[in-house]
Amino acid sequence: MIQHDSLSLPAHRPVASGQDPVAPDEPGPPCTARPWMPALLYTLGFLTVYLLAVCTPWGQRAENALFHLSTKGSEEAWIYPLSGAAYGSTPLPPMELSAKPTLMVGLAVIVVLTLARRCWRQGCAALGVVLLTTGGKEVLKSTVLPRPDLVGAPENLLDQGFPSGHTAIPAALTLAAVLVVSPRVRPYVAAVGVLWLACIAAASSAMGGHRPSEVLGATLLACACYGLATWLLPPPAVPGTTRGPRALPAITLALALVIALASGARDDSLIRSLASGATAFVCAALVRHAAAGRPAHIARRARPARH
Repeated sequence: MIQHDSLSLPAHRPVASGQDPVAPDEPGPPCTARPWMPALLYTLGFLTVYLLAVCTPWGQRAENALFHLSTKGSEEAWIYPLSGAAYGSTPLPPMELSAKPTLMVGLAVIVVLTLARRCWRQGCAALGVVLLTTGGKEVLKSTVLPRPDLVGAPENLLDQGFPSGHTAIPAALTLAAVLVVSPRVRPYVAAVGVLWLACIAAASSAMGGHRPSEVLGATLLACACYGLATWLLPPPAVPGTTRGPRALPAITLALALVIALASGARDDSLIRSLASGATAFVCAALVRHAAAGRPAHIARRARPARH
């Protein structure tokens, strides 16, 4: 009887002073995703887009054909009056000459939020996301990822580089803001940034500044830098799942689709308009997915509660 009673009681082991009283054979919290996978997948997507769209003759012909569908220039785009290209018009940031001022203001806001909230690690990671995305874009476009002319394209189609700089700015600033803002406002900041990106990505493609692959490549580059930043951050400093109203993700993506189609619309080519809008919507969905976060990033080192 004594032996039976002893087996029916929960087993408690003596714990030395200063140690966490957790049984070694007690299962830890489940880890459903590896933290380095998002950065790897975004990087592979970035390289795949470059290899297929830029380094193959059929990829170049497909994108160059979009330009041949339009007989006129950027004036046929609906968003042209807000582009800054029209005489006396104010550019929608970060289009035309507003690119650098937008980047500087965005970096300043990140610094102010970091100082106000004293989130030093997140602030450094946010600055790294912006600087690595925008600076890496310049290096990749000029030296590492050239655009070879494989199909004898017109000279005016050889000036564009991979990836797009105007698209990289809103994508990087949106993901950087997710790292430093308060969790309560994070869903709304991400939503505004996604809508901003949808507009700029569609406008860059519709006005002929960049091909769809260049717009998509800039977004994937920003997402890869964000994934790298969240991987390097310690688990307590990584933003968890971006929670807000249940309908907010669906509303955000629906508005992003409308904005992308309107910003990418042209009067002279329905196919080019749809291609620009669809590409911008994919970019918005990618940033929305990256900014949403994953609970496994925080839970992978969490300890059970003490009893």
